[in-house]
Amino acid sequence: MSEKMTIILFSGEFDKALAAFTLATTAAASGMDVTIFFTFWGLNLLKKSEFSLSKTQLLMQKMLNFMNRGLPLSRLNMLGLGPWMMRKLMKKTKMASLEDLMKTARALKVKYIACTTSCGVMGLGREQLADTVDDFTGAATYLAIARDSKINLFI
Repeated sequence: MSEKMTIILFSGEFDKALAAFTLATTAAASGMDVTIFFTFWGLNLLKKSEFSLSKTQLLMQKMLNFMNRGLPLSRLNMLGLGPWMMRKLMKKTKMASLEDLMKTARALKVKYIACTTSCGVMGLGREQLADTVDDFTGAATYLAIARDSKINLFI
């Protein structure tokens, strides 16, 4: 039986997502079973599009999804210039992009779980999230997985 690692990805910030996926791919490549539990702003990484609306969303959910676009930096965002600079530097230094890390994570069988409670609050359904989501569950399921994991991280 492999060792397990879980990550709660609460943040929707570019640099924190990079950290989460760097750790997830490194652990998976080392033979660990890795699960990422996407909750609240972390769900932004799973949206099919930045502006994700449905007819069933409440007005406040629509407003929240409209205002909650893109992946800013946690520091030095500079109205979007920070993430652009970071991507340029990553490319120049041959660091894998966030998109490449996410593809690698899937190839390494990292499991993606979307939090049902957060999806409900934010008005996100299966149709607005990527097909890469393995499961839609709540905190109790995450805790059951985390209980058996050697490493549990909150990002």
